[in-house]
Amino acid sequence: MDEWDEFPGKSTMHLILGGAGNLEQLHFPTKGYTGMTLRLFNPQSKRWSIYWATDRDGVLQPPVVATSRNGRGEFFGDDVDQGRPIRVRYIWTSLTPSDARWEQAFSLDRGQTWETNWIMKLPGPVKLPAISQKHAARSSNWVNTQ
Repeated sequence: MDEWDEFPGKSTMHLILGGAGNLEQLHFPTKGYTGMTLRLFNPQSKRWSIYWATDRDGVLQPPVVATSRNGRGEFFGDDVDQGRPIRVRYIWTSLTPSDARWEQAFSLDRGQTWETNWIMKLPGPVKLPAISQKHAARSSNWVNTQ
């Protein structure tokens, strides 16, 4: 049976670039570190990219890029974990003003199998990632605010 480490965190998010993105800072007091998520919308591809960095190394990690399926946000990208090339997947589900769920998984076989290694449950009230109406209209529908 897998063991999960549960810990609290605090998130602060700001709209940037006139709604073409947002910047989120996450503080994990019991873990002793702070992380940052940068989300940017590309109006040409109509896709969101998510970048991650922590105060542990100050390195902006390669992005994961969104695809949309039935109001479910799926983001994929390539990275390295402990010297091994991996495929990374983020999934956003249950995106409502009262609930949100995010999970991260790694794949060592280019996406044939996935191991979920981080789940965040955001109980309400939830302020969803902010984007301007202009960008929301051009965005894929991965953010479902209903």
